[in-house]
This record gives sequence, structure tokens and C-alpha cells, in this order.
Amino acid sequence: MAKKKKEGGFWADFKKFISRGNVIDMAVGVVIGGAFGKIVTGFVNYIINPFIGIFIKGGSLDTIKTIITPEEIDPVTLEVVQKEVAILWGTWLQTIIDFIIVALCIFIVIRIITSIQNKAKAKELAEKAEADRIAAEKAEADAKAQAEKDALKAEEEKAFRASIMAQEELLKGILTELKKD
Repeated sequence: MAKKKKEGGFWADFKKFISRGNVIDMAVGVVIGGAFGKIVTGFVNYIINPFIGIFIKGGSLDTIKTIITPEEIDPVTLEVVQKEVAILWGTWLQTIIDFIIVALCIFIVIRIITSIQNKAKAKELAEKAEADRIAAEKAEADAKAQAEKDALKAEEEKAFRASIMAQEELLKGILTELKKD
């Protein structure tokens, strides 16, 4: 029994996948998102953090921490024997502020995009409703014209039948007169 040849191999499927527009859009989004993340982190580190530092004893969010094990330094060589182990509350707060700013920006962008899409959809629906209204009016006018045409035809038929009846009566009268003579 012969093997069936696959329609698309791995590389063909990969090429199809990668050449789709949405994959490229997603890649661009990831790159822009990474750059935007750096901008937000810079904003927090270089603008918000120093501003908050005005109100903090250490001068920076980075100084807010809970030391679990203090740093040990060799008194002779002045080298660090054991690094400090601490819970970095300030750094964690910076990360939360980063997240909130990024989430807020994404929310605003999505809200703007959704608003634009809704307006476009509303315009499209209004145009469709107008086209439907015009089509309905045309259909109504066509139906009215057809009804008038049918009524006129019925009236002509009625007049034609009446004419035939009148001619029959006239012929009967002529025949009757001819029989009398």
C-alpha cells in the first residue's frame, strides 16, 4: 500500500502561519509593547519614584525593604561574605505602579479603538437602514404602480366586456328586426 503524501509539510504550514497578517501584527505589538514597558518603567523610576522619595526617609522607593538577614562584610578584606536577604517592598510597589500605568494606557487605547469601531458600526448600520428604507419605499412604489396598472387593465377588460355585451345586444336587435321584415 502506497503512503499518502501530506498536503502540507511542517515548513509549508509554518510558512502559511508566519505569512498571515495577524502574526506580523502580533509581533509588532509585542515589540512596541516592550518598548512602551521601558518607557513606563523609566517614567516610574525617574519621575514618580523621585517624587515619592520626597516624602520617604530614604529618598527612594527602592530603600523601602524588610531585611531578613543583614549583609556580612569581612572586616579585614572588606569583601561581602554574605549578601543581604531582604523583602524589597519598594521595588515591588514600583512594579505595581508600572502595571497600573500600563494597564491604564492599554485601557484608554482599547476604549478609543472600541469607540471608533462602535461609531463606524453605527454609521454602517445607519447606512444599511437608510438603504433598506429606500428599497422598501421603491418596493412600495413599484407595488403601487403595479396595482394601478392591474386596476387599469381590469378597468379596460371591464370596458371591453361591456362593449362586447353592447355589441351582442345590438346584433340581437338587428337580427330581431331582420326577422320581422
